[in-house]
Amino acid sequence: MSLNWSQLGFQYLPTNGYIRADYADGRWSSLEEKTDPCISVHVAANCLHYGQACFEGLKAFRTRDNAIVIFRPDQNARRLALSADRLCMASPSEEQFTEACRMAVKINREFVPPYGSGASLYIRPVLIGTEPTVGIKPSSTYSFIVLVTPVGPYYREGFKPVEAIIIDEYDRAAPLGTGQAKMAGNYAASLKPDALAHDKGFPIVLYTDSREHKYVEEFGTSNFIGITPAGEYKTPDSTSILQSITNSSLQVLAADIGLTVKCEQIPVLELDQFSEAGSCGTASVITPVHAVHYHDRVFRFGQPDVPGEVLTRLYTELQGIQYGDIADRHCWLTEVR
Repeated sequence: MSLNWSQLGFQYLPTNGYIRADYADGRWSSLEEKTDPCISVHVAANCLHYGQACFEGLKAFRTRDNAIVIFRPDQNARRLALSADRLCMASPSEEQFTEACRMAVKINREFVPPYGSGASLYIRPVLIGTEPTVGIKPSSTYSFIVLVTPVGPYYREGFKPVEAIIIDEYDRAAPLGTGQAKMAGNYAASLKPDALAHDKGFPIVLYTDSREHKYVEEFGTSNFIGITPAGEYKTPDSTSILQSITNSSLQVLAADIGLTVKCEQIPVLELDQFSEAGSCGTASVITPVHAVHYHDRVFRFGQPDVPGEVLTRLYTELQGIQYGDIADRHCWLTEVR
């Protein structure tokens, strides 16, 4: 293996193979190992025309004692099932999902980065509708695929503060739409505003609610979290936000260290209540945000070059559990043998 583990970015690298199962006639096939990275779908496949496509993202880590563990795959299985239900798709069982992830990691164990490199093995389960159709209806056949690839930090700077911008000329999701589903179309909708933000020098976009554009929703890639001087951990409460497994884990850890966890509406104009702010998700864990630009106003949180004390503690705690430096007291890790 000639990879420079400490210099990995967040992009796809080829591995040994992936795991696949297909759904037809009301049942799932057995999980199979595949090596050809190209799959064949019909030109009229539902996923290509009507967007029946959803996915998940989770990680495997190599611990201090050289074990390989997957972080909370059961939660990702449940979230995929919720996404599938919203899109009228058949989804694999929690057991099949978890086993597919375990198999995908096992056949690619040499691609799990070594302990101490700061890298991990990203696991990407994908569910697509495959029935040829030109009428708008749910597919009757599906493919479930789990691929993996070794990755470094999502943002090149790693755990360092960044600046964000609110672009409220575009909505990420509607209140009664598909915001709670991790479907491909939600991310396609964010590509243009993300490009506009990057053109202005901002690596991350913060979206507001699409009804009034008054409340914080989430970042284009992850959930919003804020820490108040009074020791509160706040994150937006909305029906159009994807429920982050990283966020829910951080909430548990926040409570462990004595913070008061609150899920509530956060007015944009009250962002100045926070002494620390950040985005959180599987890819980045936590990305501290030291400034949010909103029209002619800038909300600032802490220092531009030093992550805040609370977010640093939460980041260190979660990474410590994932890499085996801290006891897995909440039973979040599934070992791959």
